Amino acid sequence: PSQGYYTRRGGVGENGDFITSPEISQVFGELIGIWYISEWMAMGKPNTFQLVELGPGRGTLTEDILRVFKQLASILSKCDVSVHLVEVSPKLSEIQAVMLTGGKVQPSPEDKSAYMKGISKTGIPIFWYRDIQDVPPGYSFYLAHEFFDALPIHKFQRTEKGWREVLVDTDPEVPDQLRFVLSPSRTPATQNFIQPEETRDHVEVCPEAGVIVQRLASRIEKDGGAALVADYGHDGTKTDTFRGFRNHKLHDVLSDPGTADLTADVDFSYLRKMVQGRTATLGPIKQREFLKNMGIDLRLQVLLQNSRDTATHEQLLRSYDMLMNPEKMGDCFNFFALLPHHRLLHPDKKDKPESKSPLPPVAGFNELLLK
Repeated sequence: PSQGYYTRRGGVGENGDFITSPEISQVFGELIGIWYISEWMAMGKPNTFQLVELGPGRGTLTEDILRVFKQLASILSKCDVSVHLVEVSPKLSEIQAVMLTGGKVQPSPEDKSAYMKGISKTGIPIFWYRDIQDVPPGYSFYLAHEFFDALPIHKFQRTEKGWREVLVDTDPEVPDQLRFVLSPSRTPATQNFIQPEETRDHVEVCPEAGVIVQRLASRIEKDGGAALVADYGHDGTKTDTFRGFRNHKLHDVLSDPGTADLTADVDFSYLRKMVQGRTATLGPIKQREFLKNMGIDLRLQVLLQNSRDTATHEQLLRSYDMLMNPEKMGDCFNFFALLPHHRLLHPDKKDKPESKSPLPPVAGFNELLLK
């Protein structure tokens, strides 16, 4: 709470320790905004729309989404839209407040679950919370972009004596130096988090991600909506992915704790297992496929036609390449969605099969149908 990376630094952006897709191109956030509107329409245009973002960084992504909402205001005119940001870092919530409201925020009274509130530049109410549990229930669309990879993990190693947990210890040889060690015997985490069918020799498990994704699933099951998760990740295939970033370079995770961004790839197969039965899941699919399905190529053409100078032109092409190139972000980032079961499966109508109208495909995971 006092010495953690996000409390002290939280360095997103070119001058920070890492850069995220929304910081690279406005198109990224715009297409996500379109995804939410497309899903809201496919679900029959409910009259409330809570956009809930977990770990919103500097607020760039929310700002791009709100710009789309403003452009499509006529479609959303009868809908009560609000934004709910789940942010633990006091420093980042200040940056978000400036970006989204121009700094016009006020602390929320003690009895309210939100600790801060304001109105976006486009006139939409925004609330800040420390925990997803504090966000009011209701029809909601959730967004977790580069959120799950920052949560703490347990690491396990298969040995001749069975599974052992990888722990952090002080190095008796070197003062002030940390080192990794294997637990001498099975730990409670080893007993609880290793699946009997596990075939890998090294496994990372993030129980907190499991808890949060279950909360999202039970909210979607109860109140409707959908969740979109975009992150580094794999489908239960990778082993050792725990790493640190400082000033855009890889950094030893055990040196200078609290000064670098620590990250581990998200295991989407684990998230899927955690929500089984409660919601349907789609993905993970690669970022370049998702953005292509969402019409990024068309959007790029429009922006290029409208750009007057060579510098903007080059910047657009550079940022497109960064997002889409398999060698850059195109393949290492994945998109994963949680949706109510009825969004993908018709309620069974045995007696009147002819009354089934086909369900609209889910944008991003299929091609976006622009009407």
